Amino acid sequence: MAVFARSIAAAILLFFMTTVGFAANKVIIILDASGSMWAQIDGKPKLEIARESLRTVLQSVPADDEIGFMAYGHREKGSCDDIQLIVPPQAGSASAITDAADSLKFLGKTPLTAAVKQAAEALKYTEDKATVVLITDGLETCGGDPCALGKELKASGVDFTADVVGFGLTADEGKQIACLAENTGGKYIQASDEKALQEALVETVAAPAPAPAPEPAPAPAPAPEPAKPEFNFMPTAVLAEGGDPVTDGNAWEVYKAKSDGTRGDNVTTEYGAYKANLEPGDYVIVARDGEAKVEQKVKIEAGQVAKPLFTLNAGTLIIHPRPSAGADVVDGAAVVIDYPGADNPATYYGTTKTVLPAGEEKVTVTIGQGVASETIPLAAGKTVEKDIIAGVGHVVANAYYTAGGDKADGSGIGFKVVKAKKKIDGTRDEVTYAYGPDSKFDLPPDDYVLIATVDLAVVEQPFNVKVGEFQDVKVAMNAGVLAITAPGASKIEIFETKKDINGNRKSLGYAYDQKYQAAIPVGDYAVVSEKSDNSSKEGTVTVKAGERAELTVQ
Repeated sequence: MAVFARSIAAAILLFFMTTVGFAANKVIIILDASGSMWAQIDGKPKLEIARESLRTVLQSVPADDEIGFMAYGHREKGSCDDIQLIVPPQAGSASAITDAADSLKFLGKTPLTAAVKQAAEALKYTEDKATVVLITDGLETCGGDPCALGKELKASGVDFTADVVGFGLTADEGKQIACLAENTGGKYIQASDEKALQEALVETVAAPAPAPAPEPAPAPAPAPEPAKPEFNFMPTAVLAEGGDPVTDGNAWEVYKAKSDGTRGDNVTTEYGAYKANLEPGDYVIVARDGEAKVEQKVKIEAGQVAKPLFTLNAGTLIIHPRPSAGADVVDGAAVVIDYPGADNPATYYGTTKTVLPAGEEKVTVTIGQGVASETIPLAAGKTVEKDIIAGVGHVVANAYYTAGGDKADGSGIGFKVVKAKKKIDGTRDEVTYAYGPDSKFDLPPDDYVLIATVDLAVVEQPFNVKVGEFQDVKVAMNAGVLAITAPGASKIEIFETKKDINGNRKSLGYAYDQKYQAAIPVGDYAVVSEKSDNSSKEGTVTVKAGERAELTVQ
């Protein structure tokens, strides 16, 4: 995924004001809640930037605008059907949308095509004017065709428009979803440069249209002007000297030049093959493709055509992150590239294709706890395609009350992975952890110990990981479930029946309630219920493996 804008909040604010603040139709905002939203921009997760941006935007929306909110990928990791209209379009929905965004989990896939289709149907797009605003940081991962959907919705809708914000996408990636907006007459905005995006939105669509001016008196016919060329600025960008022109996925930033030759006000930002008519004067032009850029000063003179050449001195790098040799690419694998001249390394996910300045490219791939780094030389004008193997095995962990018995699937289930080898002080290094049944781990080859916890029961089980192997680690907890009822109690506490040398019994767990249920190792236990008047009652119970024991203390 492309390097993200340093302040997407302002970009979304202006876009939302453009699309919602002055629109008369109902609107549904669709927010990408896939797992890639955990990636960070300047140390802050994208999901937090999105939430704060929505909160800021919604404060400026008039109370009578009818706004709805939809999300996808927020409830299930691998489902393409995880799409939900959380807040139907309605007036005064700002606080409901803010609360919904704050409660989202970001963990699933990216079914953006199906989400836009469902939002259009919720807006009754074949009967009424409808607008959908899609904010996505990734491309379609569920087989949908956003371009075809855009044509379908435009053809069958009364007045349907889809506007798309590409949240940190590269220009190449943006083209794959820009067609969704373009095919409906909407706008695609690439949120990768805050200043340029803000100025473009303010200049083009941020302000409401002024009232029509009175019809002016007829002016005298102007004197004929000399014929002018169709374009007076026709730049060309190449990756290397003598290379073919770059016309796809690249960007052009046009600035007025200050007296000292530095950048002044932004004039425009354009993409792909670019020709223009610019007012005579001095300009600073920035040509970009991927992470490569070059800047030079250009003078536009009346009656002349400027044809400057921009040599990016860059190549194309394609990385396939794999857990082991021959395995499929992991879409969620983080690919960090520290390229020549970078202020901060660029982070991508899954298969990565990007243009980079020529030189030594330091690539680090992370899959789970596996990390692999390589330095790859890249020459200008060349393409290098490479697999990088993180070197991990795949483990799924589950806890069972007893070997061959029922799987523990409630709350209170946790798994911690530690190194098997103890340090000199007897402790072991913690590697990672997870909660709930079917916990998944990608681990480098080594000997480990899995510490499984189910409520009050804790069991350690050693296991070994080999690269490329899949294994299901099943931990027999040798435990049962103890359900206690103590009418009128203010506290319930469970003790071992055996006393230590000082006559004290070990406390295993307690609850300030009249009922307490927990998984617990097999054995005999004493249960004490206390009331608010400091009186207490005690009962005993035996817990057997894989069975439920019930006790009433009163």
